[in-house]
Amino acid sequence: MAFDKESLKKMFPNLAEELDGDDNIIPINSVRTDTRNGENASSKDYVHYEPDVIDFIRRCNMSKQAMEIIDYMEKRGEIKKRYAAKLRKQLKDKGLRSFGPEKEHDYYLRHGESQL
Repeated sequence: MAFDKESLKKMFPNLAEELDGDDNIIPINSVRTDTRNGENASSKDYVHYEPDVIDFIRRCNMSKQAMEIIDYMEKRGEIKKRYAAKLRKQLKDKGLRSFGPEKEHDYYLRHGESQL
């Protein structure tokens, strides 16, 4: 079904506005005609990546949250009691940011794909 621009604006004003706007522009900096070559070139940093306790702690902005994560993962058997004790000691002695800087929202989406 074909539409001219004016008909599209009348029938679907919001869609037409989105299509005309600059908010949803994604630059294409390269084109690959060989699919296999393109797949090999893309970043695989976080494909099938399973975050560990440190990854979850780095999402926290309060020590209390980090302690809850340690307790929860120990209770579920995802970390051993000895490791949990070590993490609690580090949290108490050195603070929350001793585990690394806070990971921002959408960290894996932003850092997992190659930035062209």
